Amino acid sequence: MESAGLEPGTLNPYVVTTLQEDGIDISAKKTQGVFDLFKAGKTYRYVITVCSKEAADRCPIFPGRAERLYWPFPDPATFTGSDGEILAKVREVRDAIKERVQLFVQETLKIGANA
Repeated sequence: MESAGLEPGTLNPYVVTTLQEDGIDISAKKTQGVFDLFKAGKTYRYVITVCSKEAADRCPIFPGRAERLYWPFPDPATFTGSDGEILAKVREVRDAIKERVQLFVQETLKIGANA
């Protein structure tokens, strides 16, 4: 599993914090662009984009034969408010993505078992 965006940027500290709360440490990770992965010859069975509905027209498209799935989630970079308010919103997104990934895995395993 890899993560990439249209343009590499910096890690969102609120995302780093909320993932650490869930036992996932991304603090040493570097951001990367989808075109870097493509130029490196990476191929995938599934490519899942998680752009917000507002940013869907700028969501990266990864070339190749991968099955493309679109799961719109709010962008934590756009959240405003106090640190506590932003963390609460990021936790909601983290939990929604986690739930969607778990459902995807269950569905994929079910399809694989019926094939």
